[in-house]
Amino acid sequence: MKKLLRITLMIMMALFSFSACNSTNPSGGNHTLPENDTPAAVSNVLIAYFSCTGTTKGVAEHIEAKTGGTLYEIVPQIPYTEADLDYYSGGRADKEQADSTARPKISGGVENMEKYNVVFLGYPIWHGQAPKIIYTFLESYDFSGKTIIPFCTSHSSGIGSSATNLHSLAEGATWLDGRRFSSGTSQSAVDEWVDSLGLKVAPDVSVFDLGSGENGHAPTVTLNSGYEMPILGLGTYSLTGETCKASVKAALESGVRLIDTAHMYGNEREIGEAIRESNVPREEIFVITKIYPGEQYSHPEEAIQESLDKLNIGYIDMMLLHHPGANDVKAYKAMEKAVADGKIRSLGLSNWYIEEIDDFISQVDIRPALVQNEIHPYYQEQAVVPYMHNLGIVVQAWYPFGGRGHTGELLSDETIVKIAEAHNVTAAQVILRWHLQRGVVAIPGSSDPAHILENISVFDFSLSNEEMNEIAALDRNEKHDWY
Repeated sequence: MKKLLRITLMIMMALFSFSACNSTNPSGGNHTLPENDTPAAVSNVLIAYFSCTGTTKGVAEHIEAKTGGTLYEIVPQIPYTEADLDYYSGGRADKEQADSTARPKISGGVENMEKYNVVFLGYPIWHGQAPKIIYTFLESYDFSGKTIIPFCTSHSSGIGSSATNLHSLAEGATWLDGRRFSSGTSQSAVDEWVDSLGLKVAPDVSVFDLGSGENGHAPTVTLNSGYEMPILGLGTYSLTGETCKASVKAALESGVRLIDTAHMYGNEREIGEAIRESNVPREEIFVITKIYPGEQYSHPEEAIQESLDKLNIGYIDMMLLHHPGANDVKAYKAMEKAVADGKIRSLGLSNWYIEEIDDFISQVDIRPALVQNEIHPYYQEQAVVPYMHNLGIVVQAWYPFGGRGHTGELLSDETIVKIAEAHNVTAAQVILRWHLQRGVVAIPGSSDPAHILENISVFDFSLSNEEMNEIAALDRNEKHDWY
C-alpha cells in the first residue's frame, strides 16, 4: 500500500508542470492557494514523436504549445520513402510490422533523458500497431520512474493494443491511457485531452523571468507547491533586536518581499513585529524560517508551533530543515502535517546535497520546494544546482557574497570589478545578477538601508554569456562554512 501511495504521488508530482509522429525531415506577490493544492514536483516533459506525413507532428506541436515541453522527433537513420509506406505492397513498412524482431535504427538521440519525468510518445498506426521504430526508441533508454503518455494518429483505428503492447519495453515506467487523434486535430481538442490528464503548467524552476522585474520589485518563481516566491530577498542571519526590525522594515520599504530567518538566528519575534508594523499587506510577503537539529527535530510539533508563535503572522510561507541530522525525516513529516493543517504553505531543506537529497525524498511524501545552500562565485555548486533544478526544486543561495570574512575579497575580485565597471553598477549587484541568471534565488544580508536598496536594484542591466562564463571560471570549490 505504501509503495502504491508513493507511485501515485510520484505520478502526481511528475504531472504538475512541463518543460515530443510525423515529419519527413513568473509576476510577484501572488500567494493564493492553487486550485489543486496537492503538493507536486515540477518535472520536465519530453514530447517524442515519429512521423512520416506530418499528422502526428501536428499533434505533438499542439502538446508542446499546451505544456511548454521539449519536442524530440524520432528520425529513422534510413528515411521512409513513399514506396516504403505503400500498404499491402510488400514494402519496407509491411515487412517491418510483420517481423517481431525488426528494430529500425534511429538517427541521433535524446540529450539528457534522465531529466525528463514525463514522456508523451506519439506515432501513426501501422497495421493496427505502433511502428517498430517506436520499439527501438523504448529499448534505447531507461524509463524507470518515468510516466509515459502515448498518443497516436490514424484515420480510424483506435490506440488499442498498439500502446499496451509497448508496456513490456519500458516495464519500470508508469503508463497512462493513450488517445487517438485524426488528421487536422485542433489545438483546442488537444488542450481538452491534456486538461483531462490533470496536468498543470508551471515554469521551469531553473529559469527566471528577469524581464518582468524592475528595481525595487523582484519577479517570482513558481514553486512545486504552487505558490510564488520572490527570487531576491533579505537574509537575516546575524541581525538581532532593533537592528533586525529596522533592517526588515527598510527592506520592505525598498520593495523586498522575501525574508529569510531561522530559529537559530534568534530573531523570529522581531521579524514578525516588523512585518506587522509595516504598511505591506501580509499576503505580499514571503517568509522562510527553519527548525534546527537536536531538540527541535526530536519534538518537531513544538518547534513548529514555537516559530508560528514568535513570528505571529498567521502562517509560515516556507519552513526548512536547517541541515541533515537525527530525526530529520520525523521532523519533516511533522512539517507535512502542518502543511495539511494550513500552518505552513511550502517545505524545503537547507544544506542538502545530491547524495542527501536522493536518500531523503524517498522517505517523505511532499517533495521539497527549495534547497538553500552556500553558493557564491568561489563555491558555485555547478553539479548540485542543475541536479536540484531537474528535480523541480528551487535553489537558494545563502552567503551569496561569500560570507563573513570573505565578502571583501569577493567584492574586490578583479574579474567582478571589471564587469561592474562595464555596466556602471557595483560588484555586489553583478554577483546578485549572476546568481539570478543562473536560476539561483539570493538572500543577501544587510543592516544598511542603502545596501538593501542596492541589492534589490539589479533589474536594469544583464550579464552577457561571456561575462557569465568569466564568473563561472572563478569557481574554486571553496566552501566558507561547515554545513
